[in-house]
Amino acid sequence: MDIYFQKEYGIVNEPIEDGKAICKKIGTAYGIVNHMFILRAIHTKINGEQYYDIVSPYGYGGPVIAECEPGKKDALLDAYEREFAEYCREHNIVSEFIRFHPIVGNGVDFQKVYDAKLDRKTVGTNLDAYEDPVSEEFSKSCRKRIRRAIRDGITYRITERPDDISGFKEVYYSTMRRNGAGEYYYFSDDYFERCLKYFRDNIILVEALYEGKVIAAGFYFAWENVIHIHLSGTLSEYLHLSPAYVLRYAVTLWGKEKGYSLIHHGGGRSGDLEDSLYTFKKQFGQNTEFDFYIGRKVWNRDIYEKLCIKGGVEPDSKGYFPAYRQ
Repeated sequence: MDIYFQKEYGIVNEPIEDGKAICKKIGTAYGIVNHMFILRAIHTKINGEQYYDIVSPYGYGGPVIAECEPGKKDALLDAYEREFAEYCREHNIVSEFIRFHPIVGNGVDFQKVYDAKLDRKTVGTNLDAYEDPVSEEFSKSCRKRIRRAIRDGITYRITERPDDISGFKEVYYSTMRRNGAGEYYYFSDDYFERCLKYFRDNIILVEALYEGKVIAAGFYFAWENVIHIHLSGTLSEYLHLSPAYVLRYAVTLWGKEKGYSLIHHGGGRSGDLEDSLYTFKKQFGQNTEFDFYIGRKVWNRDIYEKLCIKGGVEPDSKGYFPAYRQ
């Protein structure tokens, strides 16, 4: 399965979610469901009892069907729901929030179990379907920007299994400051050290250079046949040169040459099709997009409501979930 389903990826994200990565394999008479999640302690106790909730790590995840008897999918999902509900009861788990994987499509599979809704579209560049994905997937205006950037002197460099990512971090943090990003997106040195520890073989560093200086950089995952555009940034004073376009161009050429099937760019900041981040990414995937679902589940309604009452929030709020954490 994809990198986002590996327990090591959960371990990388433990400090971000302030929890512990758990891999749960649920075998039934109808098949097997694998589920990797992060278990988080809820700071408010009920009658002195410690409770927990679970969340998928940053990116994508959720339960995934590993094996299923032909024609028994509904029965498998029913069995999963019963058995995982019992697991949650035994481990004082109150609720669950999932960012389903748009490429795998497990958000559709598990609509029977979770309150799963389509949140937004994500964008891909299909490397398999086109001999020249740049001309087929990239928009005309995008290709024009790339040609102009290269003519103006932008070059690029791709490093597999990087040892030194200090230049990338400098560019990335400057981008987060410019965008006023929340603390959640300021990945620490520890986060990057964990990524290199567990996934060095799957990391590529893509850099755009101008007059010998790194002015934009991307920290990407390459797993099996998919390249994930994980984190990217551009120095403010060079935005007019469009180096971010060169990063995507470079990784597309590299991915096609190396035999990858897909580049996944992710989605926008919202579900709005006019969202500026989405429209930027869509320029690299005119023909390829996926449905990104999020899922919610209250496994213990009584405790969930008590936590919400203690927090002074409405249990059935349609906004932040779980409501007691807002």
